[in-house]
Formats: sequence, C-alpha cells, structure tokens
Amino acid sequence: MSTDPLLQPFQLKHLTLKNRIMTTAHEPAYAQDGMPRDRYIAYHEERAKAGVAMAMTAGSASVARDSPPVFNNILAYRDEVVPHTRDLTDALHAHGCAVMIQLTHLGRRTVWNKGDWLPSVSSTRHREAAHRAFPKLVEDWDIERIINDFADAAERMQAGGMDGIELEVYGHLLDQFWSPLTNQLTGPYGADTLENRMRFPMDVLSAVRKRVGKDFIVGFRYTADEAQKGGIDEAEGVEITKRLCADGQLDFLNVIRGRVHSDPAMVNVIPVQGMQSAPHLDFAGRIKQIADLPVFHAAKIPDVATARHAVREGLLDMVGMTRAHMADPHIVQKIVEGREDDIRPCVGATYCLDRIYQAGEALCIHNAATGRELTMPHHIAPAPERRKVVIVGAGPAGLEAARVAAERGHDVTLFEAAALPGGQIRLTAQSPRRRDMIGIIDWRMAQCMARDVTFHFDTWAEAADVLALNPDVVITATGGLPNTELYETQGDLPEVVTAWDLIAGDVKPAGHVLIYDESGDHPALQAAEIAAIAGSKVEVMTPDRTFSPEVMGMTLTPYLKNLSDKDVTFTVTRRLLDVIRDGNRLTATIGTDYSDHSYQASYDQVVVNYGTRPLDDLYFELRAASRNGGEVDHNALIAGRPQQITRNPDGTFQLFRIGDAVSSRNTHAAIYDALRLMKDI
Repeated sequence: MSTDPLLQPFQLKHLTLKNRIMTTAHEPAYAQDGMPRDRYIAYHEERAKAGVAMAMTAGSASVARDSPPVFNNILAYRDEVVPHTRDLTDALHAHGCAVMIQLTHLGRRTVWNKGDWLPSVSSTRHREAAHRAFPKLVEDWDIERIINDFADAAERMQAGGMDGIELEVYGHLLDQFWSPLTNQLTGPYGADTLENRMRFPMDVLSAVRKRVGKDFIVGFRYTADEAQKGGIDEAEGVEITKRLCADGQLDFLNVIRGRVHSDPAMVNVIPVQGMQSAPHLDFAGRIKQIADLPVFHAAKIPDVATARHAVREGLLDMVGMTRAHMADPHIVQKIVEGREDDIRPCVGATYCLDRIYQAGEALCIHNAATGRELTMPHHIAPAPERRKVVIVGAGPAGLEAARVAAERGHDVTLFEAAALPGGQIRLTAQSPRRRDMIGIIDWRMAQCMARDVTFHFDTWAEAADVLALNPDVVITATGGLPNTELYETQGDLPEVVTAWDLIAGDVKPAGHVLIYDESGDHPALQAAEIAAIAGSKVEVMTPDRTFSPEVMGMTLTPYLKNLSDKDVTFTVTRRLLDVIRDGNRLTATIGTDYSDHSYQASYDQVVVNYGTRPLDDLYFELRAASRNGGEVDHNALIAGRPQQITRNPDGTFQLFRIGDAVSSRNTHAAIYDALRLMKDI
C-alpha cells in the first residue's frame, strides 16, 4: 500500500473514493444540443482512465428554462438528458471513477436573449457586471417553481446513474439570495437576517433531498467569504458552515472564497498566471477545522506538491486539480508510477476559461489533445516505419513536432538559430508575471531529451544543412518576425519600434509612448506595462472598437490592475496612418475607419504591435526539392490520415511548415499544427 497522502482512499458516505484527487465542476462547453454526448464523455473518460478518483462534471448544469446556458451548459431541465447522463456515468464508472454533477440556476449570471428569451430572475434588480442582463426581481411563484426545478433535475441525475450532485451556491441564484450584497427582498426570503437569506438554498436542499432520498450524495459548493465589504465575511461564513453541518442534509462542502460577478473578482477566486498558487487553501483549512462534513476545495492548485501538502496537513479531504488535469489528464497515473517529473505543467495561462467565457470551448494552451480526445491522442502511437525527420525552429511548434516525432520512434534532428529554445515563448516569459509560460518549453525539452532528439543550437540552418542529412520529412517551424507595416499599405515604417523591442529590453521606453496595437494580443499590453513601470506616459491605441480583444477577460485583469494607477490611456477606433520624424519627436497621423477624420499627434516613441510576418525563406528554398512541394492535404489532416501528396516524383522528402512560419496566430495553434500533422507522420 502506498503511503502517499494523495493515494489514500476516502470514504464519502457509502462511496469509497480510491484517492484524494478530483476534478471540480467546470463547463468545458463540449455539450451538443445541451447534452453530454461523445466528445463530453471522451474528455472526462481520459482522466478517469488515468485514475482520478472523482469527476464533478458540468460547471453549472442548468435546472430551468429561465437559466439559459451562457457557457454551453448541460440542460438538466430536459428529460432527454437522462440517457446521455447514463452514458457518461457508465463510461467513468468502468474505470473506478466516481461521477457527480453540479446543478444550478444561474439567476442574474446569464442573459435574457438566449434560449427561450425568458427574463432572468434574481433576488436583486442589479445586473451582474460580467453578463450585463438586468434581472427581474424574483416573485413567490418563481421561487416555488425553481425549487421544484432543482428537485426535478436532481431526480434526472439520479436516474442517469450519478453518484451524487453538487448544488452551486456561489455567484449563482442560490448565493444571490444568501449574500447581503445581492438580496433586495423582504419577507421570509429577505435580507434582514441570515436565516432568511439562507432560506431559499435550504428549501432547495430539502426539496432535493426529499426527491432523491437519504442515500444519494448531495453537497454544496458555496462561498464562505465573499472578500468584499458588505458581503459575507469569514465570521459569517463560519456561521453558515456550522448551520449547514447541523442541518444534517448535506454530505460534503466544497469551499470557495470570493465572488465571480466581474472579471477582477473572478480572477481572485480563480487565480491566473503570475498570481499566488493556492491562495485560499489555508482558508479552506480553517473551514475544515470547524466543519463536521468532508471539505473539498480547488483554486489554482497546479502541482502535486501543493495537493499533497493540502491532504497531508489535513486542510482538505479531497483536492481539486481541474486546470492541471486539462494540461495533463494523466496526473494520477504518473504519481502512481513514480513519474511526477513527467507531468505536463499547467502554466496558468487560463486560455481554457477565457475561451469559455467568450462562448468558446475549453482548450489548453499547450495540450492540443484536451477536448479533442476523439481525434487527437494523449498517448502517441509508434510509427510503422522509422524515418529521418529534420525540424528547423525550437519554438513551441518545432518542439512539439520534435516531441511527437520522437515518440513515434523517428530519428529527429532539430536546428535552432538562437542559443536557447523557446522562440516567442521565451520573449513572453521576460515579463515576470508571465514567466511560467516557459514551462511550455521546458517540458517539451525534457521530453525531447529523454527521446534522444539531436539539437543544434546557435545554428542558422541553410537548405544545404538540411539536405545534407538526407531527410525523409522536413518541418519548418521558423516562426516569424514583427510586422511593422500598416494595414493595407506598402513598406515598413522606419521610425517605429516593435513591442518585441521593449519586451526584450533591446529598446528602452521613451517619455511619451504611443503603443499602436492592431493585433489585440499580449505583446502590446506587455509593452505598455514595461513603459508604464519605467515612468513613461503611455497611450494604447487600437483601430478596433474594444482594446485587446484577443487577451480576453481573466488574463486582461492583471494588466489593467497594474496599469490602472499609472499614466496610461486607452484610445479605441483610431488608426495609425503614418509616422514621420520631427526633430527629436515623432509626428503620427491618426485616422479612423468610421469617417475621413484625421489628426496629428506628437510622441517621443511609437511602438507597433501588428503580428508577425512568416520567416519562411528556408521553406521556399526547399519547396522545389520536396516531394509534395510543401502542399498539405487538408482532408487527410482533418481526418487523421497520413500525408501522401506527390507533386514532384523526384523529390526525396516531404516538406511542411507549421506555426507562425505559416501565419501569425498563437501558441495553441502552433502546438495543434504540430500534433495533428506529426501524429500521422
């Protein structure tokens, strides 16, 4: 028997959980028509196969029609969900994984213009900052109906084979009632006493328990400290906890600290890159000390050491490692096998959650198989024939190509012009708050070194160098260089510098800096931070109607927090047309896409962020000698078949380019390019 605290079983009511690691409720947005179908099942099953003890599926499965899905939530108010739920639970139970689901009514944390276009309801008339829909103040008949909706949904989940359910009591309707910040009601559910504020969640619990019986597991994921003036504080959270334990109807508590009504608040609950790991773990431990029920918790617990500490020190009974399992679904298996060093690290980029909150699907920034389990492998199968693969470029695309090719069993050689691997990731990691991004590179380097990939650093590979190795396959992953052209004009602007220049430290910020951002991604904001911290007066300008649209809400928050007290302004719907030197200053001509209006403004420095241009000379030099002329069979690529195009019968090798060597995109796209191509090479 292992003595590892994480591998000890835990008894939850009648249910024996085989270890102390769980994935907490999250909505990856893989549902189809509101149902957990094949893709949803494959995602959770990958973690179950690798040994996770319990999967809390569905972030916020909706119990009512006036709680429309804003995150592509599972629709637990439909009877047709039952057989799909049964398919999900059967798949996970087959691997010894317990399965539960989180049920909720979103209250004001949704919109009215989706689904059936019913008004959202809440215990307050104030809209939520994140979703911006003004709710109807709930009436008595709404309360009666919603209580019944919760009970109906719980019964469906029980019929679907779930081991239990979790009721969402933070940020959603149940919490809106019991928080003094969001309860404007009078009467039995009013804000005047804690008992009245708690009445609605407790009425829901009683109705659920009556419907599912005493043996079905039911828990709360709840806010025990809203960490905001006027809200529930820790002392009241302790009192709430004691009342929940004394009530006798709950089987576990999943503890949260904070609110999720706005991007800044959510980032404090679910910390992102550059923030403290496990910031609420000690708080959860204090709740556990006074609770007579099992206590679960998750909030940026990204590594095994922290998780082990939480269990060993008695801070938690079950530890949630949800984003960590998106980066590597095989964490438990690797712990059991003594391969913790092999775990792909979560780098905290929060690409997963940011995509969900922009109505996308959850994707991990550096595991392109997550969410694509039906088409992309987490385990790379060996190739039927060993081939000689030459890769040029050791950024995320090139290193992923090398890793996958090496796992396939190929003989891999990689050239890199720089002294160190990483490409743009290494530049990104220059910012202290984003230094964890280098984990994307470090993990791949370790994987490649373990599989005998041959590296040539400080080597500018020419066509002759590549051809001298007699390759069967050549991958150009040479990335790109900053683009300093302006939109639909000819030629570079000689007077400007790039965001890369400031981030790398090659150029120092001047006194008054214009950062012109036509990409809307991280480099502009990184450059703005550097200039502002250096004391510059900074203007961030974009031709778009919103700034930094590619950065997204949760990862935008730390930038705005750092810039809010500095001399920084944001200007939207303005397009940079020209820059000329005027003595020691620069005169910028600025227009707009919305009219012919233009004006001139003076700056000490103009910084341009407009993506990259592919560094593709080597690719075009090699095309004529390649068998496929660089062509990609898109149908084969998408279907997972090998590339077999022949344009030049005399060609001795296949040639492909990936990542920013194709076009300016992002880290996930570069890694996905490499995985889906190389898995079939």
